[in-house]
Amino acid sequence: MTWFIIIIIIINNNNCLICLITSGGVSAHRSTTSDWQVMFQKAGERLMPITIKEARRRGYVFDVTNRRLVFRTAYGQPDAFNTTVNDVPVEVIQASMFSRQSWVVLMVDLVLTCSRHEGSYGDGGYMIWETPETVNPGLNTQQISVGLSGELMEQPVAEDRGYIIRKHNNTVQISIPYNAEGRHRTSVVMGDLFEFFIFHLYLEQILVDEVEAETRLRLHRTLTTDLLRHPVVTDNRTVVEDRIFTVYLGDIPEDVNLVGLELNGQWFTAPFTNTSTCKMEEEVHPDTTHGFTLKVSFDDPCVIQQFSTEDAVVQYQLDVNYTLTIVPDDEPFYHVASFVAVWTDLTPPTFDAFCSETGIVFRLDRRSLDHKWEVVIGSDPLTSDLANQYSYIMSNDSNDLLLEAPLFTQGYEYKNMTLEGFNGTFEIHVRDRETSNIQSSTVKTCPFTAQELIVCSTDGMMTVVADLSSAIPSGGVPARTNLLDKNCGPREADDTRALFSFTVSSCGSVVKLDNENVTYENEIFYSEAAPDESTDRVIVQCTYPLSGLHRLFSTLIFESDSAGFGSITHTLQPEAGLNSPTITPTVLTTNRPIRTAGPYKPAHPSSVRYVKVHPGLRSFIQRHHMGKNLSVITYFKNTWTSVCLNCVVLSQECVPLPTYLIQMISLSSSSAEA
Repeated sequence: MTWFIIIIIIINNNNCLICLITSGGVSAHRSTTSDWQVMFQKAGERLMPITIKEARRRGYVFDVTNRRLVFRTAYGQPDAFNTTVNDVPVEVIQASMFSRQSWVVLMVDLVLTCSRHEGSYGDGGYMIWETPETVNPGLNTQQISVGLSGELMEQPVAEDRGYIIRKHNNTVQISIPYNAEGRHRTSVVMGDLFEFFIFHLYLEQILVDEVEAETRLRLHRTLTTDLLRHPVVTDNRTVVEDRIFTVYLGDIPEDVNLVGLELNGQWFTAPFTNTSTCKMEEEVHPDTTHGFTLKVSFDDPCVIQQFSTEDAVVQYQLDVNYTLTIVPDDEPFYHVASFVAVWTDLTPPTFDAFCSETGIVFRLDRRSLDHKWEVVIGSDPLTSDLANQYSYIMSNDSNDLLLEAPLFTQGYEYKNMTLEGFNGTFEIHVRDRETSNIQSSTVKTCPFTAQELIVCSTDGMMTVVADLSSAIPSGGVPARTNLLDKNCGPREADDTRALFSFTVSSCGSVVKLDNENVTYENEIFYSEAAPDESTDRVIVQCTYPLSGLHRLFSTLIFESDSAGFGSITHTLQPEAGLNSPTITPTVLTTNRPIRTAGPYKPAHPSSVRYVKVHPGLRSFIQRHHMGKNLSVITYFKNTWTSVCLNCVVLSQECVPLPTYLIQMISLSSSSAEA
């Protein structure tokens, strides 16, 4: 009878399992494990035979079927010994099993050789493990299958998945990729972030001898790497021209979560809420790692800005402290990174401007003014306080500076005024903070219409468009109206309105002076109205702050630092007197002054100083202006430097007073005050 023996060896953790499969004539042999005995051999010495039951009590496992013999034992048994085969550490155990059946004795010699190689983790990301190809010179390897966690793959399939299987000097070397399916990975914090991998290797070798008898060797082996440093990476992807910090935090293991971060000391907690200036996006990669892209605008309040006058650049700095935790224990660790961007394009910005129904809108798109530039209106820097003072509408975020200048607010210049409409021009400047030199200007002119308006210009011109439908009797036309001086008629008129344009010191204007302001007042009349006919009074006024009229005292030319504050008052003509209106006045006001003026209510008594004209002054004026129509003559002494305030004549001529007359008037004024 011929016996064919196939040996299958399985190594599971610290256990070795041998399976012997026999074929040919075995079907007639009905042996059980109780018929078998085992005799171990160590250092060439055979020990006394023991029963299978006794072998199991010592930790050995034997199983016999009609076609297979199974032998399993733990590592470190007293009957085993350690050695090396082809420089691979192995543990060897030798045993002989025999069974007596009638006149036949069946004996099988077993030599079990198990690799004790611990594996090594290489720089290329592979766990490398070795085992002897065979311990019996008569056996040749026919096939190798490998896998993890109980799954076997034939060699071609395994190699397609990244495994490397090599044979060298009768040794099989298996390289397992770190990201192989079935491997286990764990993160550990020890000051820094570390990781280790666990591979439950499963190997099968099919060996054949010269008569094609087949032996199967199966091994289960748990391989563990040392602690490996796993630094998370930061990649600065900032494009300075975009004015946005773009920072990528990547290579974060799957068991690590980002729970918060600090931006220059300002704390943000996950889940993150994106804003117009700060955004966070997560990315998940096929290798099970993930990452986060942080985008922070240079104009975000948390970004540190430093302006270098010497180098003419702006440096933006973003310090980021990431807080990450390892699940499931939420053990924290931190990753700190700092980023700097230098902005060298310090050309002055230019505003976009467009017209609206109520004014002019200026917009600075997607960039800040840095530290080198500031926006000014006139000579005043644009601030929130200035916008509130002049009733501008301003919004400023990281993307846009938006300024709306409503019509008739401070800063407008008006031209081509007709009854059909007029042009309003507003100018905004950008200047160098250090030198105060204007670097760029944006001027916008828009057409507007208004039923009524009054404009008090800086050169002393009062321009009025007034609705006179209630100021003229039935059948009258606005073209026949005039001012206090009847020679001053409208420049343009239609069926209900009239346009007047005159200097504040002409056309019979009345001058009123208080501690802070000077007010020029005139009135529009219908020249053909009957004395007893009740019509609407239309009073027009321009008020200027005295502090802005210093040129009037030194050059005798009207020139104001700011436009005046104008008003049009409609009130029913009283039967007697000018200070007793019978209805509540209707007032239209335009152009608020730069400096706050004292309160003034048209058609009501006000705190006004009327200066008595000295007889000597009256005589002097009459001698120099014989035959000329004088409207209002008021003297105002200004620190003994001569010259009167508003010595108004229709010819626009103002003559300096002689010294003797100034002294005489001064002495007279001092005596009167005493």
